[in-house]
Amino acid sequence: MKKNIEIIEPNNFEQDNHFYPKALNSQLHPIVNHFFNLDKSRIIKRYLHLNPQVNEDTLFKSLSYNPKHFFWGGSDLFYVTTEMGNRRMVVLETNSCPSGQKSMPPRTDYDEHRGYKFLIENTFLPALKKKKKLPKGSLAVIYDKNYMETSGYAQTLSDMTGEKVYLVPHYDNETQSIDFKDGVMHVSCSDGETVPIRAAFRYVTQKPWNRIPIITKTFIFNSILVCLSGGRNKLLANKAYELYNSDLADSGLKIQMPETIKDVSKLEIPLWVNRFGGKAVVKNPYSNAGQGVWTITSDEELDSFMSGEYAYDQFIVQSLIGHYNWSSTSQHGKYFHVGTVPNLKGNIYITDLRMMVCASKSGLLPCALYARRARRPLEADLKTSSWEVLGTNLSVKLAENQWDSETSRLLLMDRKDFNSLGLGIDDLVEAYIQTVLTIIAIDKMAQTLINSKGGFRMKLFKSLDNDKSLIEEIIK
Repeated sequence: MKKNIEIIEPNNFEQDNHFYPKALNSQLHPIVNHFFNLDKSRIIKRYLHLNPQVNEDTLFKSLSYNPKHFFWGGSDLFYVTTEMGNRRMVVLETNSCPSGQKSMPPRTDYDEHRGYKFLIENTFLPALKKKKKLPKGSLAVIYDKNYMETSGYAQTLSDMTGEKVYLVPHYDNETQSIDFKDGVMHVSCSDGETVPIRAAFRYVTQKPWNRIPIITKTFIFNSILVCLSGGRNKLLANKAYELYNSDLADSGLKIQMPETIKDVSKLEIPLWVNRFGGKAVVKNPYSNAGQGVWTITSDEELDSFMSGEYAYDQFIVQSLIGHYNWSSTSQHGKYFHVGTVPNLKGNIYITDLRMMVCASKSGLLPCALYARRARRPLEADLKTSSWEVLGTNLSVKLAENQWDSETSRLLLMDRKDFNSLGLGIDDLVEAYIQTVLTIIAIDKMAQTLINSKGGFRMKLFKSLDNDKSLIEEIIK
């Protein structure tokens, strides 16, 4: 249902409005709580002990990194193992403006705003203070889904600043309440008033580049530049990871990811699926929330994909991580899922882990965690649609700009759910470091795409991602 613009006033935060019911009275698992309370020096000490090949100075600089553009992001990771039993966290993708706060148990008993306050206090407000030439105007939170969480950010921002905050829907393909005049965002209210905005907290995730400019005078957190550089562009993200891995080559650090074939046209896809032994994942590089991902494990699933019509010209093809009996064999060997601890029925499920981090004066800090499981259990013999076994995303698209969420598959970091994941504190540290490296890689790509005058380098972008359908969508 379409939402109207709301004006949020201070001191009206109600937890029931901004957290899932199962998260309201949850208690953070002791292992997760311990992880959140580890300081940088202890994380580095532990990681170097387990990974003696890693350069200490590079790891310290990574965790202390101060991003110029990518202030807040979240990676989705698979916990996998190899034939030799070597376990690792593999990055599937990294999202700018990720969800997660509505699923987080409190860190303390007095933490009413929970992660909303942590992110606003440590990241948004300090980043806002560093902006010296902001236009005069109000504060806003803009969104195109996830009302529960975006309204939580809006109410927290209002509480912390003492200002009213405009909570503005900004859906694709609908009449807009937002306009940009000379780089300044303006919000058109129902009473006819037009309000200039000096800073906007953004949770616009569906093709945000087709209605928000890349360069603005209004401070947008995160900017569209971040989305195009990899935060909502899986193609450029993978290139950013590879470039940054080259920089890290002598440090012992590396972004772990599935083997990825980039810049693939639709007609080429069967060739690359065959290259991966008939098991692969095909992705539309610009979709999110579980949309635009196809798991291919049979000729029937490949034929079904090839019969479809798609909005973009380019795809990426990745090695598929499933059961040992039916995972892709890539240049890295064969990864397969560790999965959950078997339940009382003996079922093991695939899960992913969302690690959200945010920038602070001391570096990139973890600020939220949750996990999701697939609908059907993992079996040695795949007898159903592979997406039922492999797909973990909770979002369900009901119609244009209408979403629901399958929260029955949500796994909290609480005393009940966390035990089923089979994770320890070293696994959380590994997930955190992998996420930090991806944030840095995308932030560096974003810096590369801005010229010395602060303009967007469109020619360079086209050379990296020459998808005509995407280029036509971008607001110039």
